Amino acid sequence: MRTRLPLAWLALYRRRRMLAVLAAGLFAFELLIVVVATTVPTESVFGPRQDLPVPDAFQAFSGSSGEVTLASYAGLLGAGLVHPFWIAMHLTAVGSLAAAAVAADVEQGTIELIVVRPVSRLRLLVERTGALVAACVLLHLAATLAVFLGVLAVPRLHQAVRLTGVVAAGVLGIGFSLCVAGPVLAVSAAGRRRGQVIGAGIAIGAVGFAVNFLALAWSAVHFLRFLSPFHYYTPADALVSGTVPLGSMAVLLAVFVVGVAAAGWLLALRDLAP
Repeated sequence: MRTRLPLAWLALYRRRRMLAVLAAGLFAFELLIVVVATTVPTESVFGPRQDLPVPDAFQAFSGSSGEVTLASYAGLLGAGLVHPFWIAMHLTAVGSLAAAAVAADVEQGTIELIVVRPVSRLRLLVERTGALVAACVLLHLAATLAVFLGVLAVPRLHQAVRLTGVVAAGVLGIGFSLCVAGPVLAVSAAGRRRGQVIGAGIAIGAVGFAVNFLALAWSAVHFLRFLSPFHYYTPADALVSGTVPLGSMAVLLAVFVVGVAAAGWLLALRDLAP
C-alpha cells in the first residue's frame, strides 16, 4: 500500500505525531464531557427550572436543529461534539493536511521535485486528498469511541442516547470535516503559503459557527443558516434518532466534492514555480 500511495503515506507520516496528539486529545476531551454529563447534577448546570424554554440560539451549542434541548444528556454530549475545542482540533488537522496537498510544497520549493513524471498533478491531489480523508476519519473515530464507551458504561446515558446514534453522530462529523476540507483544498491548490490554507480553514469554521448562531438568534436573518456547515451538522439529533440525516450528509459531501473538483481545476491551470 505504501509503495502504491507514497504521497499519501508521506503526508501522514510527516504529521503522525500531530495526529496522534489530536486523536488522544479528542478522546480525552469527549471522556471529560461524558464525566461532566453524568456526575454533575443537571440543576447545577441549568438551574432548578429546567422546564423553561431554551432560547433558539442555544441550538448552536448543542448541535441540534431544535429537536434536542441543551438541558439533556443528548444535548450535553452533542455540545461536546460542537465545542470550540472540538472544532479547533479538527480544523488543525484539516488545515495542516490541506496545506500539505499543494501550498506547503510550493512554499518550500519542493513542488517541482514532486510533480514530475510519472507523478501527475492529478495523482498528487488525489493522494493528498486521501491522506486528509484518512486523518479526518481517525480523529472522528477517537472522539466517537470515547462517547461510545461512555454511553455503553453509564445506564443513564444508554437510556437517553442510542449506541447507533453515537455511530451516526461520528459519521455525520466526518461529513462536516470533509465539507470544510473541500474549499480548503481549493485554497491550497491556488495558494503559495501554508498560512493561507490554515487561515481559510479557521475562517470557514469560525465564520460558519457565527453565522449559524446569528441565524438562530435573530429571526430576520434566519435564512443564513443554510450557508453554514453547522446547520447540517447536528450530532445531538443523530444521538437521539440513531440515524444519519441523509439530506444533511448529502449537502456536506456535495460541498466536499465541489471543493475537490475546484482544486483539481485550479491545480491544472496554475504555475507551480515557487
